[in-house]
Amino acid sequence: MRAEIQNTVAEIEKSLELLAQRMDWETAQHRLEEFNARVEDPNLWDDPEAAQKLMRDRQMLVDAMETYESIKRDLSDNVEMIELGEMEDDAEVVKDAEDALKTLAAKAAKKELEALLDGEADGNDTFLEINAGAGGTESCDWAGMLARMYVRWAEKKGYKVELQSESAGEEAGIKSATYKISGPNAYGWLKSESGVHRLVRISPFDSAAKRHTSFSSVWVYPVVDDNIEIEVNPADIRIDTYRSSGAGGQHVNTTDSAVRITHHPTGIVVTSSEKSQHQNRDIAMKALKSRLYQMELDRRNAAINEAHENKGDAGWGNQIRSYVLQPYQMVKDLRTNHETSDTKGVLDGDLDGFMAATLALDVSGKSRAEAQG
Repeated sequence: MRAEIQNTVAEIEKSLELLAQRMDWETAQHRLEEFNARVEDPNLWDDPEAAQKLMRDRQMLVDAMETYESIKRDLSDNVEMIELGEMEDDAEVVKDAEDALKTLAAKAAKKELEALLDGEADGNDTFLEINAGAGGTESCDWAGMLARMYVRWAEKKGYKVELQSESAGEEAGIKSATYKISGPNAYGWLKSESGVHRLVRISPFDSAAKRHTSFSSVWVYPVVDDNIEIEVNPADIRIDTYRSSGAGGQHVNTTDSAVRITHHPTGIVVTSSEKSQHQNRDIAMKALKSRLYQMELDRRNAAINEAHENKGDAGWGNQIRSYVLQPYQMVKDLRTNHETSDTKGVLDGDLDGFMAATLALDVSGKSRAEAQG
């Protein structure tokens, strides 16, 4: 076997070791049996939220076990094919197996990176908040483009996307929007997107067709589940109700159903504008607890959450990523230097490369300043 392929095999074996370690392979089968026993409980769905979490945790374990076994099996099969091809002097068989190993190494490296999503809240669902920066219509339009980008990314992942609240721009786009994104490791992937995003383009709103720079901020915080207790003192909050915006005409919403909760000690304000006021109170309170939990995570792990803490205003000097559409095509992350000229693909939701680069940077323990240096 050639030295290059031996190195490839060693890389795959290293990835397998990490995957086994992360899921605790020795106890995985026992834990799966426990999950299966709980799934058969006829009273499981008496608590829908707990049941959904159980089903999700079980599926994550099943996926991890199947991934590990699949990579291990493919590695063994292709190594055997290479040895057989070399014995029979069949260069074509050897080449096919070597190509398959290279593909397998890339897959194993990706799964290894995903396995590093083992932070306290990485597996949780997440809230995604987008706010237009200074700049009026330009920034509102850019905020709308970012919202579409993240929705497309989530849909490609098979995640569930729910719009929690939205404030439309006066002429185009949005002033702000909050989404709840549900799926395995939703927060773990999206947490790297917190910060200011900068757009450079020829403005479609400028009759002189001049180049404009726009800023919008993104804030990501995990949905707090039942395993995380966050206490909120009722004396610290103010709950306001107001009229939700309706479709107009006979369908206009005429009840004060929307809810806004203000947390006085931190200044955090959360809103929800579904049809039911009771539902809105529940959604808004969960969002508030998630925001408070995110603040606690930031305090505990300032290095990894440096982008959160230093986000600042949506303007010059605070951006984490630049999207340049004119005079050339380039999207570049200023923390990792990861870049691509496929601006259309990125704006259509192809963000995994950027997220993976930032995740690897966080795991390496490097700060943003060290990475830029």
